Amino acid sequence: CFNPIFEEASNVVRERFPDTSTLWLARVDCDQHSISDQQISTLKLFRNGMMMKREYRGQRSVVAIADFIQEVNTVDRSKRNIIGYFETKDSDNYHTFEKVANILRDDCTFLAAFGAVSESERIGGDNVIYKPVGENVPDMIYLGSLTNFDLTYVWSQDKCVPLVREITFENGEELTEEGIPFLILFHVKEDTESLEQFQQEVARQLISEKGSINFLHADCDKFRHPLLHIQKTPADCPVIAIDSFRHMYVFSDFKDLSIPGKIKQFVLDLHSGKLHREFHHGPDPTDSTPGQVKVASSPPESSFQKLAPSETRYTILNRDRDEL
Repeated sequence: CFNPIFEEASNVVRERFPDTSTLWLARVDCDQHSISDQQISTLKLFRNGMMMKREYRGQRSVVAIADFIQEVNTVDRSKRNIIGYFETKDSDNYHTFEKVANILRDDCTFLAAFGAVSESERIGGDNVIYKPVGENVPDMIYLGSLTNFDLTYVWSQDKCVPLVREITFENGEELTEEGIPFLILFHVKEDTESLEQFQQEVARQLISEKGSINFLHADCDKFRHPLLHIQKTPADCPVIAIDSFRHMYVFSDFKDLSIPGKIKQFVLDLHSGKLHREFHHGPDPTDSTPGQVKVASSPPESSFQKLAPSETRYTILNRDRDEL
């Protein structure tokens, strides 16, 4: 019989979550309420009075059930979370929050609490906080108007969409459709040190370029083909390159990343057309040393352009992009 197992599991859960205002466990007698046999011994999850799609399909054991309930009732700090605390669901504040959540739900986990459950977080009124990745990273509070969609969306997008995003085969098409060049760090997946350094320097030197170029990082092993285009292999990683959707340009050396202004100049040279000119016609005159002979060359073709949608697929983006 499932009843004793559920009863014992509920006792374990109550020890883990002693606050009865945050979590309730309830039973429904299927015989009394004429529920079909298919619904017997089924655990359903409800949030704010609404039944969730997810239901328990694990082992019928005390530990497994208790662990499942703890999992769904705990904020996952390995993901970006935005949590709204509202007095009522029928409010302009929540309606704004809901609209923003629907747009950014692929980038962040959005959670909402109402009424007595959220009271301790609503001392000054309805409240929205951002919980970044990491257990020891401090929360950030939204200080703008919750009825202002534009302000709420911009703040949430800034928190949900990291400055440096990972490019994968799954999101490559989506990123190319944004229509701006890529500045990519190719690194071995386990090499988090170079990624952290890249993230820090992008934030320090290139924040003003946000919107004109996408800052990305890619797994060297998964993206061997683009590396081959620039005559590199995973053994050469970490490698930084720009893909302009016409050509790929390689940054001088990853060790130069920390030189003030070096990576910024690399990006500015793309926008000014200098990278394109020098690849085709040799160094600009101002950069030539006496007696230096200009050697025309051709940069590798864009590799990530191949991840873009088919030319025959409808898009509102202008496909006739060109470089200076």
